[in-house]
Amino acid sequence: MIPESSAASASRSSQQNRSSHAGATSSGAVTQSGDDSGNENQQKSVRRRKRAHTFPENVKRKKAKGGCSGAKAGARKQKHVEAVTLFEVMSMGKSAMQVVIDDWIEAYGTDKDSSLLDLISFFLQCSGCKGVITAEMCQSKEGRDVMRNMVEELDEVAGLQYKKFLAFPWILTVTWPLDSDSAEYPLMQSGPHSRWFHTEFSEFVSVLVAQCQHTIIFDSYLMSAVISLLSELSNSYVRAFRHTFTLAATKLLSSLMGVALSLSVGIENSQKLYGVQRTKTARQRSTQQLERLQKKITELQEKRAEIESMMDVIFKGIFLKRYRDVLPEIRSICMEELGLWMKLYSSLFLNDSYLKYIGWMMYDKTPDVRLKCMLALQGLYGDPALLPKLDLFTSRFKDRIISMTLDKDNEVAVQTMKLLVLISRTSEDVLTPEDHNRLLQFVYCSQRPLAAAAGEFLFSRLLSAEASETQDSMYEEDIHAQQTYTRIKALLKFYQESEAHTHVVYLVDSLWDCGGALLKDWPTLTSVLLQDSSPQGSGFSSAEQAVLVEILVASVRQASEGPLLAGRSGAKKVLNAREKKCQIDDCLKLTEHLLVVLPQLLSKYSYSCDIVASLIKIPQYFLTQSQEAENSEQVCSLVAEMASVLDLHSSPAVLEAAARTYLSLCGEGTAWCSVVSAARDSLVESWMEHLKDLLKDSLSGDGFSADEEKLEDIVTTTKKLRTFHSCHDLSRWNLFDLLYPLLSEEVICRGAPAEILEEVLQCLSLTLLWSLNKSSELLTSREKAVAQRLQLCLFSESSHRCLSHGSHRVRSQAFLGVCDILTAHWFQLHVWDPTCFGPLLFTPSPKLQRALLTFACTHVFVGADGDSQSKVGESPDEEKLENLHRRRNLLAAFCKLIVHGVLETSMAAEVYMFYMKYNNDFGDIIKEMLFRTRQTDKIGSARTLVLCLQQLFLRLKQEQERGDGAHPGVQTFTTIKELARRFALSFGDLVKFRECVVMIHRSGIEFAFQESSPDTAAPPYLSYLTILSEFSSKLLKLDKKTVFSYLQKHTAVHVDLREECWKPLVHYRASLLAVADMEDAVSHGSSDKRPCMQNRSPSGKQKHEAGNKSPCQISPVNSKTGKTHRPSISSSHQVDKDPPARSLNIDGSNSSCSKEADDGTVEVEF
Repeated sequence: MIPESSAASASRSSQQNRSSHAGATSSGAVTQSGDDSGNENQQKSVRRRKRAHTFPENVKRKKAKGGCSGAKAGARKQKHVEAVTLFEVMSMGKSAMQVVIDDWIEAYGTDKDSSLLDLISFFLQCSGCKGVITAEMCQSKEGRDVMRNMVEELDEVAGLQYKKFLAFPWILTVTWPLDSDSAEYPLMQSGPHSRWFHTEFSEFVSVLVAQCQHTIIFDSYLMSAVISLLSELSNSYVRAFRHTFTLAATKLLSSLMGVALSLSVGIENSQKLYGVQRTKTARQRSTQQLERLQKKITELQEKRAEIESMMDVIFKGIFLKRYRDVLPEIRSICMEELGLWMKLYSSLFLNDSYLKYIGWMMYDKTPDVRLKCMLALQGLYGDPALLPKLDLFTSRFKDRIISMTLDKDNEVAVQTMKLLVLISRTSEDVLTPEDHNRLLQFVYCSQRPLAAAAGEFLFSRLLSAEASETQDSMYEEDIHAQQTYTRIKALLKFYQESEAHTHVVYLVDSLWDCGGALLKDWPTLTSVLLQDSSPQGSGFSSAEQAVLVEILVASVRQASEGPLLAGRSGAKKVLNAREKKCQIDDCLKLTEHLLVVLPQLLSKYSYSCDIVASLIKIPQYFLTQSQEAENSEQVCSLVAEMASVLDLHSSPAVLEAAARTYLSLCGEGTAWCSVVSAARDSLVESWMEHLKDLLKDSLSGDGFSADEEKLEDIVTTTKKLRTFHSCHDLSRWNLFDLLYPLLSEEVICRGAPAEILEEVLQCLSLTLLWSLNKSSELLTSREKAVAQRLQLCLFSESSHRCLSHGSHRVRSQAFLGVCDILTAHWFQLHVWDPTCFGPLLFTPSPKLQRALLTFACTHVFVGADGDSQSKVGESPDEEKLENLHRRRNLLAAFCKLIVHGVLETSMAAEVYMFYMKYNNDFGDIIKEMLFRTRQTDKIGSARTLVLCLQQLFLRLKQEQERGDGAHPGVQTFTTIKELARRFALSFGDLVKFRECVVMIHRSGIEFAFQESSPDTAAPPYLSYLTILSEFSSKLLKLDKKTVFSYLQKHTAVHVDLREECWKPLVHYRASLLAVADMEDAVSHGSSDKRPCMQNRSPSGKQKHEAGNKSPCQISPVNSKTGKTHRPSISSSHQVDKDPPARSLNIDGSNSSCSKEADDGTVEVEF
């Protein structure tokens, strides 16, 4: 117990005691207060240490009253556990609890009042109450005055909160400070302590009831007081009281239920003995024993009735008030315990009057409450004996349960699906066929736990084959094959009828946990595939065989790589040792079997392009350390079949799968590396020889000439070489020298087919990429480096010519190819070892750079706003998505050139112009380019933003002057201003980018006043200041005044701010100056004299602006020239975190610059 620290609480308690009602007697008052040990006890329980400590005053053993029994108890206590309080014992385990509770029971027999008050103090300590308990004896529960004074009030004057309530025969008053009512109490503490305390507190209540069940639990004193205490404090306004005492009450009811169950067992056994005695003959029957058994049965029934009465009081007095509590943790406790009560004591609690509470709370807004409801129902539906009592509940709440599979909380949805699996297993007629079809589609959902639960539902509903009568006479292997055949048939039927998805891998992943044995039965799957298809018979049709091949490949992938799939989350990413061993065993089994069977499958299905494309992926998952890998004959057979397939098919799916498979089989360390490498080289050599013969005839003249059959043959062979070249290094066959003549100007001008040009561009770009990637190995002399640069130059020129080709695919491929080559070349220049030969510098020509920029702007940013971006509620078709994907690839390739420094940063200005118009489609790419270029060169990136805004402003100005109407390529003034706001938001750290922001303002001021003259009323570009004002919020306070001073130097001597033409200047000035400086700004603008800043003291400024920094030193310029000069930044100074602030010298005298050259500022000359 933790005592109150102030004397006010004691006076308050005494006043309450003196004002007790007529039904109370002051002679029986007992004041229970703690000492300083209360805090220590609570801290010890948190640290879970066991130390010697004395009992509180009311629990100390009195020698006069204890007698000999007290001495024995003390000896036993010293033997087992040291003297601790009830609150401390929770940290010592169940055995220590039993010892201390036994001692408490023994003390209760000698002094009920003190022991009961100690138990009450224990419960209040567990709620985190830091206050004082005052108890008074009450002779009767009746009396209006007694019930009228049962209050809970706040005393704001004394800073106390107190609650008075009746726990017969006590009137208890709990007083505690107001500031102690915080959210941190034992059950709600952060970290694992709250879970530990929840467990230990629940264990203490159960042990207390278990130790008291044969003695004092039926004395009509203890339980009455405890239940009154729990009932009163669980109804308190204090959250800690409600939470702690509701948990104690529900755990008490659960423990009482255990006592009632043991009594029921005793009654049943006694009734059996009574029946046995009654069946005996009159001679053998004992009347005394019958009477004794009858008396025992009656006593046990009376005790059970008393226990059930206690349970009913707790349920009606506490549960019915708290199951709808505002605190979700309390509602969760109620639902969790209610499910336990229904399962353990179904004769009393499992009926519709109790089930309705679970049904109602399934609509709770808190996910944890709904989860507890689902877990409770799983325990009920999992017991077949309880199902008849759930019929009405099932019919009433079935729709709600099914709808909860779409719950926003994933765990609730998963447990709901598991509940429906139990319902479908135990009750066949509950779920309709429509419900089944709705639930089975969850095997394709994006959350793997929910998909796995739906897979269990599918497996138990459709794929669990039962043994038939005809299988009794069959062998075990035949029975297994028949069951597998039936399950496969059902799985294929489900997949074809659902038509919900086209990816079998998600279906296999959903069934993997429950149906892994079926999916990993590769011998049966392959034997079914090797059978002849018979649409009329009992075999599989061609469509079913195609789906079965997909299932086979997906199961092989799942066994080799695990459940990680793109687009599906929630899978386990790290495997334990047992799972890794199981994965290796599965890979070994599939390698040993499929290495033998796969050539047969390829031979049988060689006619089908789709099936072959799937089957040829299987060797990628083989385990190279298997014994079958050493068998070169089987590997040669597999490679030969793969070569035969490549001779028949040239589809991209087959070629890409074959190229990756050869790459996997040719990996270093594999047993069949030499065999497969030789077969691959032979295959590539045959393609090269064939292509040389074809090109020799087609390029015999000045141009390109080939008939349709030869043209198709050239395209097919080139496509095969290109696909293999993307995975394998084919540089030794000199593909560049063979294919480059097809890109000559004569061949392109004389009508070379677009299909050939596209394939040739891809082949040559891959050749150069391999050459650049292996520069450290290939470039052993300067001649080879020069030859490599020559190839780069030739390819760039050819790609430049192809950018104006009539075919869009050729133009796009030329653009992507040259961008990839230039990016790879830049990377090699930065990583090559200077001690050896490396790639020589190659810079794209200015014409090529302009052509790339023009191509990116004209082919990426096309169409109006509504053409390129999907409207709300409109689903774009596949063609639009594919077109958008191609355009994003083009933009990304161009942006990489700017980010890596291949092209100048200023070229990004053209791209930034489209940021607002195409933000939905390309905003992420443009924003990433902005951040990357800013990391490389902050000033250069800021200049690009300025250039972008100024060009947009000039285009708008020219369009307005012409007056020809709105041009689709010209943006409005509002759009330009919004673009400037987006640019300003990208400057996050004001100190880090202060120099950039000042440069933007300086350039904007010069641009706005560059064509000003005394004859005109206002400069023509003055409205640009409105756009520039979007960057004013990114200036530091001192920088705003510096920029304002620089603005004053460009402002004319006589300026009337009341004129409409000068409104942008007024708006810009207002954005630079604070509210307190507005009057000063107006006086400066309307006066004939310019502000004189020379007399301001730098030291005074520094004191006034402590903590601010000046990023630049501004020198005056001639505003009539209108020329923009780049700032020269001193490399010897950097912007410190907090440099000393100083005033800016606007005159820019050399003396002031020399005097202040050593302070930590950055000097920028304008």
